[in-house]
Amino acid sequence: MAELAALEDPKIRAVNEKHGDDHGVNLSHLRALAKRLKTQQDLARRLWQQDDTAAKLLALLICRPKAFERDELDAMVRRAGTPKVHDWLVNYVVKKSPHAEELRVAWFADPDPVVASAGWALTTERVAKRPDGLDLVALLDVIEAEMKGAPDRLQWAMNHCLAQIGIDHPEHRARAIGIGERLQVLKDYPTSPGCTSPYAPVWIAEMVRRGA
Repeated sequence: MAELAALEDPKIRAVNEKHGDDHGVNLSHLRALAKRLKTQQDLARRLWQQDDTAAKLLALLICRPKAFERDELDAMVRRAGTPKVHDWLVNYVVKKSPHAEELRVAWFADPDPVVASAGWALTTERVAKRPDGLDLVALLDVIEAEMKGAPDRLQWAMNHCLAQIGIDHPEHRARAIGIGERLQVLKDYPTSPGCTSPYAPVWIAEMVRRGA
């Protein structure tokens, strides 16, 4: 914890706080520290218990994803706190867990929109990699009915799922683009030069053009 405190940079914290992340540690420095520590599951669990975002991020880098029990991961998602911790937890840990599918189903319609966004993120992963067994039409129905009014984090996750369906499944592409055009979610989202807009119709068209 002392080493993490020494890495704190007020300028980095100021930038991160604009995105809802309350830490000031350069992520390259954090990854270097994790590389030196290597995998340490017990230390990861202790770091996760700290009321400190940088400690939680470090925990996710040095943990053993398959060592967490289902209920443990459920509790972790519910107390992830900041967007960066939530994203790393889902992408670096839950997606590698043998409990991922069970948690995807449990979280998908959770009343907490942040927890539900984790369910949608896991669903998007399946849309891209293991779509067999998913009802893509039903997913599009839910997105069409609920995405426009969803809280920000959940809306972002649903929009990603919409775009992924359009990108990976040509038979649903026209409907996915149509939903995006009607709802216009993230149409005006500021996008840096060289980056693809998160607005689903543009995102789908660009990734199809690239052959992604």
